[in-house]
Amino acid sequence: MGRRTDQRKKGQTSSYKRAMYRNLVTDLLGYEKITTTEARARIVCGMAEEMITLGKKGTLHHRRQALSYIFDKDVTDKVFADLAKRYADRHGGYTRMAKLGQRIGDGAPVVRLELVK
Repeated sequence: MGRRTDQRKKGQTSSYKRAMYRNLVTDLLGYEKITTTEARARIVCGMAEEMITLGKKGTLHHRRQALSYIFDKDVTDKVFADLAKRYADRHGGYTRMAKLGQRIGDGAPVVRLELVK
């Protein structure tokens, strides 16, 4: 009997996907909003929230864990200094998705992913 496979995995290697998601998380935390497809945004949303949670914990170990995932050291400093203070009283739900319609070329649903103020 055949097994169901995850449809999101087709057409990309795992190393490509990992690098793409790391780039998107770094940009989201740096610019505080990005525009991407809905499928990518759903994955990036959880990863960005994990990085903010690491920033809220604030230990050296958590900083090194965040530095191993986020590409830019300045963005990591921003997470641990600014975003950790902003979300100190909030228990998750640091990101918001706003639907923008469909992309012209292939009709993929596009969303704006942003950090909640």
